[in-house]
Amino acid sequence: MLSVPTLWTVFVINFLALGLIWAYVARSYPAFDAARFWTGSAFAAAAGASSAMLRAVMVDTLVPLLVAGTLLVFAACLAAMGVKRFYGQNVLWRDTVLLSGLTFAGLSVFIFAYDSMPMRILIYTLAQVAPIALALKLLLSPDNGRITPGARLAGVVSALIIGIYVLRLVGALVQPGEISFIRFSAGQSLVILLLVFLSMALNFGFLLMAMDRLRNEVADLALLDDLTGVGNRRHLVQRLTEECARSDRSGEPFALLVIDLDGFKGINDTHGHAAGDACLQHFTLMAQTRLRPGDMLARTGGDEFCIVLPSSTLREGAMIARRVLEVCRADAEQCTGRDIPIAVSIGVAQWTREVGQHPDRLIAAADHALYDAKKGGKNGFATYEPAPALAPDMVDLVEAALRKRA
Repeated sequence: MLSVPTLWTVFVINFLALGLIWAYVARSYPAFDAARFWTGSAFAAAAGASSAMLRAVMVDTLVPLLVAGTLLVFAACLAAMGVKRFYGQNVLWRDTVLLSGLTFAGLSVFIFAYDSMPMRILIYTLAQVAPIALALKLLLSPDNGRITPGARLAGVVSALIIGIYVLRLVGALVQPGEISFIRFSAGQSLVILLLVFLSMALNFGFLLMAMDRLRNEVADLALLDDLTGVGNRRHLVQRLTEECARSDRSGEPFALLVIDLDGFKGINDTHGHAAGDACLQHFTLMAQTRLRPGDMLARTGGDEFCIVLPSSTLREGAMIARRVLEVCRADAEQCTGRDIPIAVSIGVAQWTREVGQHPDRLIAAADHALYDAKKGGKNGFATYEPAPALAPDMVDLVEAALRKRA
């Protein structure tokens, strides 16, 4: 059986290593708030374990035990706060301070006023389990429709830690005096080693959660336009491919708008590229006010934009195009002084069976309509109307005429 100082030394080294890892993560990703709480939790647990080590040396006083219990509860609260921040929830320091203070007060009563180890273990267990149980609820709740592998691991480990604390409490109540911080039995040594292992597994789960979140953020950035914040060409092609496949299965149409800012080159040449960028951003904001939930705006390059309209006909696409034109015209009428009016031309096309699962065909159709809008004087829209299929008798007449000419 390992000695008491050895066990607590392992505990301290474990949490110090975890604290350094989280400190590095927090420094490398300043916007990742949860890492700061998990850093504090690891170092607070290391400090609590260090105080518990002193109890093995200072056998005449229980003060190190009081400090250790309070710090370990504080560490559990910080870990739970990190989980809440990870899921975008507000954290209240008041609750953490209150629970840590109540733990300190409760342990003090049953150390100095009335010496009772079972009551100390009861207070410590309840204080430890409360924040872990609250975090467990979040970890096992679907985030964006799914539970990530890291959250599932952290949730399972949290449940095991709660189980160990509950069993330890039952043992302390059934056999008072058998559990001691300075005279460990083989069972107690096993419990401490399990808690060391589970604490590492819990933080590994947190790391997996962080990696999954950061990977998703990188993936999102790869699909967004840096200037306007809307989808880029890659995102557009991905969405169009999905919509074409869905329409090919169901036969339900959808519409695509291709938009070009009129005279954008002149804006860049006259007012500079910074003014051109501001125009692109302003148009993005205006266009988004006229879209419906589920519609997608993307910038495909330069001054070109596309809007995907799921479950929409050509007529509905024309209606959205008219709305976008109206908001741009209204904004241009209010321009004064050095304000730059924005005018756009729009081509509208609808998915058909001929398009099938080839989004490039739909883009070509919308581009054709855009060209018609440009020819019509710009600052307007045009729709792509595919030529109607010829009747069989008309096909025979056309073929006969061609043979005659030949």
